[in-house]
Amino acid sequence: MSRSPAPRTSTAHAIEITGVDRVFTTRRNDVVALSGIDLTVEAGEFVSLIGPSGCGKSTLLRLVADLDTPTAGTVEVFGKTARQARLDQDYGIAFQQAGLLPWRTVAANIELPLKLHGVASDERRRRCAELLELVGLEDFPKAYPEQLSGGMQQRVAIARALAESPRLLLMDEPFGALDEITRERMQNELVRICRETGAAVLFVTHSIPEAVFLSDRVVVMSPRPGRVVDVVRAGGDQMGTSHDRTDDVRDVPDFFHTVARVREHLHGSPQPRGGETR
Repeated sequence: MSRSPAPRTSTAHAIEITGVDRVFTTRRNDVVALSGIDLTVEAGEFVSLIGPSGCGKSTLLRLVADLDTPTAGTVEVFGKTARQARLDQDYGIAFQQAGLLPWRTVAANIELPLKLHGVASDERRRRCAELLELVGLEDFPKAYPEQLSGGMQQRVAIARALAESPRLLLMDEPFGALDEITRERMQNELVRICRETGAAVLFVTHSIPEAVFLSDRVVVMSPRPGRVVDVVRAGGDQMGTSHDRTDDVRDVPDFFHTVARVREHLHGSPQPRGGETR
């Protein structure tokens, strides 16, 4: 099947987060999860969020996904409110657990969002066949989740997230439960999928090498309250853009240097960023 990548430019940012705070109120006190977050993700860009546990990475992604509401500030997706972008199916979501329905086949799981939105059965089957080929599971449409490996289940989850051709993917540690070999293979697959679909990605991870390998930029966050410590650009002559990555990138000096820079920011004093590290 011949595909052309979607253009990497757009009249609106994929994501624009301005002055966002998120405070959770409990019986004992207020918990400040996020403070003063400013972040922009361009159309077609791959941006990872990394930081210590509890720094608000997943909370920030949930705000973009309209699964939560900021206490202060604004979140826009392609120039719309997060709620409107959700209603318009402008993004797909994949979590650490694949979340497949065990009583539905692979094809039926992938088709579910399309069925819920009233897409005709012939069109659902056509789109499902495209997605199965895209994620390399064209031989498994009638399989059930329990018959698949963890990596294969995550491929199905990614295919389902792409079912409605979103311009943005929101991914919360989608490979966190996989073994290291499968994880690297899935990272390679995600690079290929993003290259072929042109989708922008906001990606939450605890793995520094994963963030550097996948991303155009790595956003380093501080311990709670979560703030942006710095933004490290992952690219250059040796690494190329996020759409160009192959396994060979893991062995080039620029890769190791970028991993070291991200690690340095993670272990340094959490100060609000003053500029982007290149």
